[in-house]
Amino acid sequence: MTQHGKKYTDAAKKIDREEVHTIPAAVALVKELAPAKFDETIELAVCLGVDPRKAEQALRGTLSLPSGSGRTVRVAVFAAGDQAQEARDAGADVVGADDLVARVNDGFLEFDVVIATPDLMGQVGTLGRSLGPRGLMPNPKTGTVTMDVGKAVTEFKAGRVEYRTDKVGNVHVPVGKVSFSQEDIISNVRAVIEELYKVKPASAKGRYVNSAALSSTMGPGVKLDPALVREADELAAASA
Repeated sequence: MTQHGKKYTDAAKKIDREEVHTIPAAVALVKELAPAKFDETIELAVCLGVDPRKAEQALRGTLSLPSGSGRTVRVAVFAAGDQAQEARDAGADVVGADDLVARVNDGFLEFDVVIATPDLMGQVGTLGRSLGPRGLMPNPKTGTVTMDVGKAVTEFKAGRVEYRTDKVGNVHVPVGKVSFSQEDIISNVRAVIEELYKVKPASAKGRYVNSAALSSTMGPGVKLDPALVREADELAAASA
């Protein structure tokens, strides 16, 4: 059983853990109940009615948050020649080819996103034991295997985030910081929801969003009303 500190326990006492909220109400509560002194990350967790054991229902992709993520993202790029220089010019934190493969093999993992050109994926693929468990292996579905490395670096630095279903169909996506305005967090939440409906597998039957919740790094989860989550997505689509 997870043990929580006094600040978390005090914050959790202020809410009904089973009550569901509109997106604006949930955002306001999460900001109010964030107990830490540092600027906590706010995360959206969505339980989807999909079966990730079926390839077509295992969702994975990226999206650009309209208000950014607020995170400092360290980007590593496996590239050579012109693409390597392009990555450096775009602000990549570490760039290399054989030398970077060797560093990762030796235990270097000080990065949050990995981008690779297609010609180097053979070598990057040998790093599966290091990158795979951390969800860092480049993948064409997420735009992290590309010849346009400069654009990819710029987008991830600016707030592009990755999402993927875990083994039971949950998706966890950071949607900003506690210091963000309520409007900025709401726009990010709706962007994620819109993206998840956009990639809904045709073979997924029944209810698609089973539950959803927002929480800060150290704070309690605040449940969203699944019906209102869908309604918010429909309203966003109608106003687009």
